[in-house]
Amino acid sequence: MSFWKKASPVDLAVFHEFAPPPTGGGHQFMRALCAEFEKCGLRLEYNQLSKGTPNCLCNSFNFDLKKLRRSLKKHPEVHCVHRVDGPLQTYRGFDDGTDAQISSFNREFADVTVVQSTFSQQKHLELGMSAVQPVLIGNTPDPSLFHRSGKIPFETNRKVRILSSSWSDNPNKGLAIYQWIDQNLDFDRVDYTFVGRLQAELTQIRHLDPMPSEPLADLLRQQDIYLTASRHDPCSNSLVEAMACGLPVLYLNSGGHAELAGEAGIPFENAEEIPQKLDQLISEYAERQAQICITPITEIADKYMALFR
Repeated sequence: MSFWKKASPVDLAVFHEFAPPPTGGGHQFMRALCAEFEKCGLRLEYNQLSKGTPNCLCNSFNFDLKKLRRSLKKHPEVHCVHRVDGPLQTYRGFDDGTDAQISSFNREFADVTVVQSTFSQQKHLELGMSAVQPVLIGNTPDPSLFHRSGKIPFETNRKVRILSSSWSDNPNKGLAIYQWIDQNLDFDRVDYTFVGRLQAELTQIRHLDPMPSEPLADLLRQQDIYLTASRHDPCSNSLVEAMACGLPVLYLNSGGHAELAGEAGIPFENAEEIPQKLDQLISEYAERQAQICITPITEIADKYMALFR
């Protein structure tokens, strides 16, 4: 890290309002990323911009926009990296003006933009929101929490253990498909757990409240398969966390899921396909699990640091 000049007491200002766990994937990723920055020797400050700080990383819209705007106008020499999500209206299913606000800030202050998937970048362009100097850098989980150590072996002489999860209870996170699964899957063959918030009463699927990362990771390692039915999700942190714990995936062919899963997953187009695709994944389990590829947090942090000044 010899290229970092120590003229300022701080190398990077991070603008992101962290919510306490359990919470959404963006907060989880930002915690892991900032921890890795500090391991690399960067000195960080949070939600403030001191004189002489050369770089600023702001996350989507999850910060005090007015405060950051005042800070950047006061220190226009700061190199601003803007990490964007969404478009929010695509996976939320409604437009409350947040995407336009993010795009306006991006055009006004960003020197470079981090997009999390090609799906996200394409959807922004379709909506007429082009980012300043976009660079594709995906998400990855905290390896101290999400890893394969202790993962149970897959066995065919017991029920197949499937898990789904979601922090948000937006219907686009898969509500209708999880309801179909609850009513139609053969539960003599599978043991199914849903962790998170869901606006439905489930009768066959075990429904657990949202939980912090450590117990969630422990639970993931006791499963065989991860299933996600979220629609238009640009870069699902839940999906990469499950894969990091050794779970191949069934995923709704939507959003950035295919980019993340690669050959470690099998897509489905609608709920009725799930039983057949589940049989396929079970029969190909070893091969699919062997295809799991998680980008190390060290590599992700290096890509971000290459954008800093």
